[in-house]
Amino acid sequence: MSQIYNFSAGPAMLPKQVLQLMQEELLEYNDAKASVMEISHRGADFMALAQKSEQDLRDLMNITDNYKVLFLQGGASAQFSMIPINLLHGKTIANYAHTGHWSKKAITEAQRYCNVNICTDSSSNKYTDIANFENWNIDENAAYLHYTPNETIAGLEFDYMPEVNMPLVADMSSMILSREIDVSKYGVIYAGAQKNIGISGLTIVIVREDLMGNVVKNQPILFDYATQANNNSMYNTPSTYPWYVASLVFEWLKKKGGLTAIVKINEHKAKTLYDAIDMSGFYSNPVAKKYRSWMNIPFLLANEDLNSLFLEKAANNGLITLKGHRSVGGMRASIYNAMPQEGVDKLVAFMQDFEKENG
Repeated sequence: MSQIYNFSAGPAMLPKQVLQLMQEELLEYNDAKASVMEISHRGADFMALAQKSEQDLRDLMNITDNYKVLFLQGGASAQFSMIPINLLHGKTIANYAHTGHWSKKAITEAQRYCNVNICTDSSSNKYTDIANFENWNIDENAAYLHYTPNETIAGLEFDYMPEVNMPLVADMSSMILSREIDVSKYGVIYAGAQKNIGISGLTIVIVREDLMGNVVKNQPILFDYATQANNNSMYNTPSTYPWYVASLVFEWLKKKGGLTAIVKINEHKAKTLYDAIDMSGFYSNPVAKKYRSWMNIPFLLANEDLNSLFLEKAANNGLITLKGHRSVGGMRASIYNAMPQEGVDKLVAFMQDFEKENG
């Protein structure tokens, strides 16, 4: 099989070394006489895997002991409900930043549980810019503030962290593990796995201990962070194979030098692609430069009638899943941790050739 570079926004490309290990260990894991998909989640082999994977993630993100790390199901979308269920603590208002498709979904779900104060709204500029923080309308009596640091669809990324006197909640699905962050600044961080963590079916939740144990009444017991934490994310059978894949990705990241190393790689990949777009009269990116995403880079062709031809020729050159989201159009290159610099270089070379032929 020739080298393929997958620019999918998620489920996304996995590191080649991780795929090879998955293949090697598919039939038997760690002398267990069975696949990791077949062994008990309460058996010694999987329990050891679970404990090591949590410690590896704590090491990578410098997560202190006053935070619980949960390995849950339901995707990041389940967290749209679990956040207000666990964090309202008797209050009736929550602050939400509306900066894209996923924050809008979080807002819609939170409105089932409380009054949502939209403290900033980027819909009027089609999610291409973010208001300065001093211009936000924050309700100081709210239970928490929720924001989405990186919006996968529009390619809009915060270059600052909101600083508030209440728990800060972040949906980091499309940027977790791409750089160092100060976990201590957050009340809750959550992320679907299928971008930078592994494969779909797993959601990581990092929650400060003092925020647990006071849920909205009459909610599913599985939606209580305390239930999950007290049972080591195994109140019910967890998603064992996605958890296993995540453990391999954490090991891969540590071998690469951790987040201090990966951030340099990611910054260079993004610069390579944005420079190619900006130096061209044929391609454009609509997002304000200050808020351009490192992970998800949308771009438009000068002539949208060429979109189909671009995608066809790109695929023939081993560059797949570049079609932009229907709400934005054009193209989108998602360049998560697993995408090597070589893949971005090949995409840029193809874009330049395509422009010469069709510009």
